[in-house]
Amino acid sequence: MTTRRLVLLRHAKAASHGGVDAERPLAHRGLSDATAVGQWIADQAIVADRVVVSPARRAAQTWALAAAELPVTPPHVVDDRIYDNTLEDLLAVIRETPSDVGTLVLVGHNPSMHGLALTLDDGEGDAAARTDLRDGYPTSGTAVFTFAGDWPDVGSGVGTLTGFAAPRG
Repeated sequence: MTTRRLVLLRHAKAASHGGVDAERPLAHRGLSDATAVGQWIADQAIVADRVVVSPARRAAQTWALAAAELPVTPPHVVDDRIYDNTLEDLLAVIRETPSDVGTLVLVGHNPSMHGLALTLDDGEGDAAARTDLRDGYPTSGTAVFTFAGDWPDVGSGVGTLTGFAAPRG
Protein backbone atom coordinates (compact mmCIF):
# COMPACT_ATOMS: atom_id res chain seq x y z
CA MET A 1 0.00 0.00 0.00
CA THR A 2 1.29 3.46 -0.95
CA THR A 3 1.92 6.11 1.69
CA ARG A 4 0.74 9.55 0.63
CA ARG A 5 1.27 12.99 2.09
CA LEU A 6 -1.23 15.85 2.13
CA VAL A 7 -0.29 19.42 3.05
CA LEU A 8 -3.07 21.90 3.86
CA LEU A 9 -1.85 25.50 3.66
CA ARG A 10 -4.03 28.43 4.64
CA HIS A 11 -3.01 31.60 2.79
CA ALA A 12 -0.87 34.16 4.62
CA LYS A 13 -2.26 37.36 6.17
CA ALA A 14 -4.33 39.32 3.65
CA ALA A 15 -4.87 43.05 3.46
CA SER A 16 -8.09 44.10 5.16
CA HIS A 17 -9.15 46.83 2.74
CA GLY A 18 -12.46 46.46 0.95
CA GLY A 19 -13.16 45.59 -2.62
CA VAL A 20 -13.70 42.24 -4.24
CA ASP A 21 -12.70 39.50 -1.81
CA ALA A 22 -10.94 37.36 -4.41
CA GLU A 23 -8.68 40.29 -5.32
CA ARG A 24 -7.39 41.05 -1.81
CA PRO A 25 -3.57 40.93 -1.81
CA LEU A 26 -1.33 39.83 1.00
CA ALA A 27 -0.64 42.36 3.73
CA HIS A 28 2.97 43.35 4.44
CA ARG A 29 3.13 40.73 7.21
CA GLY A 30 1.63 38.16 4.85
CA LEU A 31 4.44 38.66 2.36
CA SER A 32 7.09 37.76 4.94
CA ASP A 33 4.97 34.98 6.46
CA ALA A 34 4.50 33.31 3.05
CA THR A 35 8.27 33.21 2.63
CA ALA A 36 8.56 31.66 6.10
CA VAL A 37 6.02 29.01 5.08
CA GLY A 38 8.23 28.02 2.17
CA GLN A 39 11.24 27.81 4.46
CA TRP A 40 9.28 25.63 6.90
CA ILE A 41 8.13 23.30 4.12
CA ALA A 42 11.72 23.01 2.88
CA ASP A 43 12.95 22.32 6.44
CA GLN A 44 10.42 19.49 6.68
CA ALA A 45 11.87 17.99 3.47
CA ILE A 46 8.45 18.09 1.83
CA VAL A 47 8.64 17.84 -1.94
CA ALA A 48 5.24 18.28 -3.55
CA ASP A 49 4.28 16.45 -6.71
CA ARG A 50 1.18 18.57 -7.25
CA VAL A 51 -0.15 21.83 -5.80
CA VAL A 52 -3.75 23.01 -6.11
CA VAL A 53 -4.29 26.70 -5.37
CA SER A 54 -7.38 28.82 -4.86
CA PRO A 55 -7.87 31.47 -7.55
CA ALA A 56 -7.88 34.18 -4.86
CA ARG A 57 -4.99 36.61 -5.23
CA ARG A 58 -3.83 36.12 -1.61
CA ALA A 59 -3.62 32.33 -2.09
CA ALA A 60 -1.70 32.67 -5.36
CA GLN A 61 0.73 35.12 -3.76
CA THR A 62 1.20 32.85 -0.75
CA TRP A 63 2.11 29.90 -2.95
CA ALA A 64 4.40 31.93 -5.25
CA LEU A 65 6.40 33.25 -2.29
CA ALA A 66 6.49 29.88 -0.49
CA ALA A 67 7.49 28.01 -3.66
CA ALA A 68 10.39 30.41 -4.23
CA GLU A 69 11.95 29.00 -1.04
CA LEU A 70 11.79 25.37 -2.15
CA PRO A 71 14.65 23.51 -3.80
CA VAL A 72 12.21 22.15 -6.41
CA THR A 73 9.21 24.15 -7.57
CA PRO A 74 6.38 21.73 -8.21
CA PRO A 75 3.72 22.34 -10.85
CA HIS A 76 0.52 23.95 -9.63
CA VAL A 77 -3.03 24.28 -10.87
CA VAL A 78 -5.75 26.72 -9.93
CA ASP A 79 -9.10 25.26 -8.92
CA ASP A 80 -12.19 27.36 -8.14
CA ARG A 81 -13.41 24.72 -5.70
CA ILE A 82 -10.63 25.67 -3.29
CA TYR A 83 -12.05 29.22 -3.18
CA ASP A 84 -15.61 27.90 -2.83
CA ASN A 85 -14.41 26.89 0.65
CA THR A 86 -16.51 23.83 1.42
CA LEU A 87 -15.29 20.60 2.94
CA GLU A 88 -17.01 18.62 0.19
CA ASP A 89 -15.24 20.60 -2.54
CA LEU A 90 -11.82 20.12 -0.92
CA LEU A 91 -12.41 16.39 -0.56
CA ALA A 92 -13.45 16.20 -4.22
CA VAL A 93 -10.22 17.93 -5.29
CA ILE A 94 -8.17 15.51 -3.19
CA ARG A 95 -10.03 12.43 -4.40
CA GLU A 96 -9.47 13.43 -8.05
CA THR A 97 -5.70 13.63 -7.60
CA PRO A 98 -3.82 11.47 -10.12
CA SER A 99 -2.48 8.21 -8.71
CA ASP A 100 1.14 9.09 -9.52
CA VAL A 101 1.06 11.99 -7.01
CA GLY A 102 2.70 11.10 -3.72
CA THR A 103 2.53 14.52 -2.06
CA LEU A 104 -0.32 16.96 -2.64
CA VAL A 105 -0.48 20.55 -1.37
CA LEU A 106 -3.75 22.51 -1.18
CA VAL A 107 -3.51 26.30 -0.75
CA GLY A 108 -6.78 27.77 0.43
CA HIS A 109 -8.90 29.40 3.07
CA ASN A 110 -10.65 29.00 6.36
CA PRO A 111 -12.97 27.70 7.62
CA SER A 112 -12.60 24.77 5.22
CA MET A 113 -8.86 24.19 5.82
CA HIS A 114 -9.42 23.87 9.56
CA GLY A 115 -12.54 21.76 9.10
CA LEU A 116 -10.77 19.42 6.69
CA ALA A 117 -7.76 19.04 8.97
CA LEU A 118 -9.97 18.17 11.94
CA THR A 119 -11.98 15.73 9.80
CA LEU A 120 -8.92 13.92 8.43
CA ASP A 121 -7.11 13.53 11.76
CA ASP A 122 -7.01 9.93 12.99
CA GLY A 123 -5.81 10.93 16.46
CA GLU A 124 -2.59 8.91 16.09
CA GLY A 125 -0.08 11.56 15.07
CA ASP A 126 1.95 14.28 16.71
CA ALA A 127 0.15 15.18 19.95
CA ALA A 128 1.56 18.72 20.14
CA ALA A 129 0.57 19.41 16.54
CA ARG A 130 -2.93 18.10 17.23
CA THR A 131 -3.28 20.40 20.24
CA ASP A 132 -2.16 23.40 18.16
CA LEU A 133 -4.55 22.42 15.38
CA ARG A 134 -7.50 22.18 17.75
CA ASP A 135 -6.71 25.69 19.01
CA GLY A 136 -7.29 27.14 15.53
CA TYR A 137 -5.92 27.51 12.02
CA PRO A 138 -4.27 30.92 11.74
CA THR A 139 -3.11 32.51 8.52
CA SER A 140 -0.07 30.65 7.16
CA GLY A 141 -1.27 27.59 9.06
CA THR A 142 0.22 24.47 7.49
CA ALA A 143 -0.88 20.96 8.44
CA VAL A 144 0.89 17.85 7.17
CA PHE A 145 -0.85 14.48 7.06
CA THR A 146 0.23 11.04 5.92
CA PHE A 147 -2.06 8.18 5.04
CA ALA A 148 -1.84 4.77 3.47
CA GLY A 149 -3.99 4.26 0.44
CA ASP A 150 -5.16 5.98 -2.69
CA TRP A 151 -6.45 9.53 -3.13
CA PRO A 152 -10.07 8.45 -3.79
CA ASP A 153 -10.07 6.85 -0.31
CA VAL A 154 -9.37 10.09 1.59
CA GLY A 155 -12.05 10.77 4.16
CA SER A 156 -12.83 11.11 7.81
CA GLY A 157 -10.16 9.80 10.18
CA VAL A 158 -7.72 8.53 7.54
CA GLY A 159 -4.84 10.99 8.04
CA THR A 160 -2.06 10.93 10.60
CA LEU A 161 -1.07 14.49 11.52
CA THR A 162 2.72 14.66 11.40
CA GLY A 163 3.16 18.41 11.75
CA PHE A 164 1.37 21.72 12.15
CA ALA A 165 2.85 25.20 12.14
CA ALA A 166 1.94 28.79 11.36
CA PRO A 167 5.34 30.14 10.26
CA ARG A 168 6.00 33.85 10.74
CA GLY A 169 8.53 35.88 8.84
